[in-house]
Amino acid sequence: MEKLQFGGTYHVYNRGVNRCNLFYDKANYLYFMRLFADHIAPVVQVFAYCLLPNHFHFLLRLLEADEILGRYDLHDYWKHARDNRPHQYFSNCFNAYARTINDSYGRSGSLFQRPFRRIPVTTDGYFLTLITYIHRNPQKHGLVDDFRDWPYSSYDAILHDKPTRVERTAVLDYFGNQVQFQEAHQTEPDEATLEKWLGEDL
Repeated sequence: MEKLQFGGTYHVYNRGVNRCNLFYDKANYLYFMRLFADHIAPVVQVFAYCLLPNHFHFLLRLLEADEILGRYDLHDYWKHARDNRPHQYFSNCFNAYARTINDSYGRSGSLFQRPFRRIPVTTDGYFLTLITYIHRNPQKHGLVDDFRDWPYSSYDAILHDKPTRVERTAVLDYFGNQVQFQEAHQTEPDEATLEKWLGEDL
């Protein structure tokens, strides 16, 4: 499994153990994103995400350790930067979520598959294709007829001016502009092209 590196850009994804659901209702999705905001968001740049009932996808860049250690507003995050343990931010988030779900739904044991998946994103082509893949994932899995109707992804946040942790300007600049961003999402990405990057399909 690829080791996370500070400063690296990654496709981070995972699913429920034995394909069990991670999210049962709207409150679960919102709670997961609150935990993400507390544990992970301060030390990453998020370019795209999508949460689905039994798995999730994020495209993000970890800040450099020096970036974290150089900011006093991130002093609560210094320990893992000093110890070179970027994966711990993610593990803390996922473990906190699993404990709450187990307590709330009377279940026990692991909730997420381990270890969580992480694939380095090293080319612009992969970066751009991955964004459309992530956003179109609910339609791919038959959860909605139109991926734009799925409420738990970054697609809408990128197109509108409401506050968001997603790097809206950077994403639109990568595609060229808002119109080109929307046009790029009109067709399903070629999975033959993605196969070498995606690993185990979700």
